[in-house]
Amino acid sequence: MSVEQSTCASPDNEIHWHSIGWLRCHRVVKKLQTRIVKATREGKPGKVKALQWILTHSFSGKALAVKRVTENKGKNTPGIDQKTWSTPAAKSQAVLSLKRRGYTPQPLRRVYIPKGNDKSKRRPLSIPVMKDRAMQALYLLALEPVAEVRADKNSYGFRPKRCQADAVEKCFNIFARRGSAQYILEGDIKSCFDKISHEWLLENIPTDREILQKWLTAGFIDNKIFHLMESGVSQGGAISPCIANMTLDGLENLLLEKYPKNRSNKRIHLVRWADDFIITGSTKEVLEQEIKPLVTEFLRERGLELSPEKTKIVHIDEGFDFLGQNIRKYKGKVLIKPSKKSIKSVMDNIREIIKGNKATTTVNLIRLLNPVIVGWANYHRHVVAKEIFSDIDTEIWRVLWRWAKRRHPKKGSKWVKNKYFKPIGTRNWVFSAETGAYTKDGSKKWIKLRKASDIPIKRYVKIKAEANPFDLAWENYFEERQFSKMHDNVQMKKRLHNLWLNQAGRCPCCKQEMKEEEKWNVHHILPRCKGGKDTLDNLVLLHQNCHRQVHSQNLTVVKPASIRKH
Repeated sequence: MSVEQSTCASPDNEIHWHSIGWLRCHRVVKKLQTRIVKATREGKPGKVKALQWILTHSFSGKALAVKRVTENKGKNTPGIDQKTWSTPAAKSQAVLSLKRRGYTPQPLRRVYIPKGNDKSKRRPLSIPVMKDRAMQALYLLALEPVAEVRADKNSYGFRPKRCQADAVEKCFNIFARRGSAQYILEGDIKSCFDKISHEWLLENIPTDREILQKWLTAGFIDNKIFHLMESGVSQGGAISPCIANMTLDGLENLLLEKYPKNRSNKRIHLVRWADDFIITGSTKEVLEQEIKPLVTEFLRERGLELSPEKTKIVHIDEGFDFLGQNIRKYKGKVLIKPSKKSIKSVMDNIREIIKGNKATTTVNLIRLLNPVIVGWANYHRHVVAKEIFSDIDTEIWRVLWRWAKRRHPKKGSKWVKNKYFKPIGTRNWVFSAETGAYTKDGSKKWIKLRKASDIPIKRYVKIKAEANPFDLAWENYFEERQFSKMHDNVQMKKRLHNLWLNQAGRCPCCKQEMKEEEKWNVHHILPRCKGGKDTLDNLVLLHQNCHRQVHSQNLTVVKPASIRKH
């Protein structure tokens, strides 16, 4: 073991959060999930149900469920009881409280958030209390392996190990072929989460029916008024995206049965991201007269319908927007670029940040802008975006120049340029400033504005359609894929990047993957107060929870012996 720690605590009347052996918990849950996948493929619903029961009643499953809801972005957002689990004692008690017998979910707290880029429209979001979130996370551990086996191969939204880039790359593969489909049905489901039939869910979602019914009928409180949900699932629950995905799964198989690839010349393909999807066809008539009625009937059985405003049929030469990208053929060649809507959105955001910080320091402004610029560019770095990146940089410079000139109306342009725009390397106009800190050699530290054009363009490698993260047969594939992805990460700081690569992307404490979306801590093996240095051989990356466990239990972390070659 890389960390000297106690074994997994037993589910008695008292446990200590930081004494839980997370390695054992992960192994127990993963083994059960693997068995669920196998039983699902073999067509044994009784065995699946029995394994799900074991997982949802296991201490390991409950501990990981509490860990998930206390470490995600919504951990500090309370439900109607205004309670969060922020202390080890509260988390320990929460693990013991997750029991099926006598469980009754509380109503959800309804809030409204901006819908997309239009801030005038608001999307309803229902927030469960912490216990209900943990119960949903627990049952999700047992439901997700089944969902992955049954999932449409070209469904990419809200699924583990899949992202928007996979869906966009699939679109490229479809349209880049010789003789590919020329017409696209852009589909959007009207109020998908809010309209799903409860009767259909109770009959078709392979999870504990009694618990599912309680969640569906819990209702929500809006402006201190209780409302009963007659249909749909809450947008805000941990298990809701998985349930919504399972509701729409089966559409691809339905299309394949009616239009087999080896017999049909109508070139029918489906690519779906949550409730947004496209279906390709050889002619407009095929999509209008055959495919659209088929999809309408499929959705009607589930209580859903297509949105008339957002559902349309377009030609590939006209192009269409999908997941922030514009996909279009130019003289027979497929080019995917950032959509005009996405470009406008990021520039509006940048202008708003600059406009709202007229009196802030240059350092603070750069720290506000850099994540926006790099995040947006990183999202679009797999498409034809180099020229657009340069245009974005130019427009940002214009906005910053106006910001700088406005701050010093009595100063000349040369003075303003020398104050805010420094020569760095071969560039003379770099928006930068001193941070006030010093490097080890005593020189001053500087911070500079990142440029979108500095992000390299690199073709994305799409995930294999049949890959299943809960199947041990695909374990090496996902490890290699994650390692390759992180090896090319341009957003991560160099020191973190090197530590991640040296650890082969795993935490020495719990032996689990260190994902990009998680927060990590840098741990000194020999503390600095005892003479430890800030060198790579004295540093390891740990999950935040593992880092707290190491310090609270005074554990010794051992540097991984095998360094992965790259």
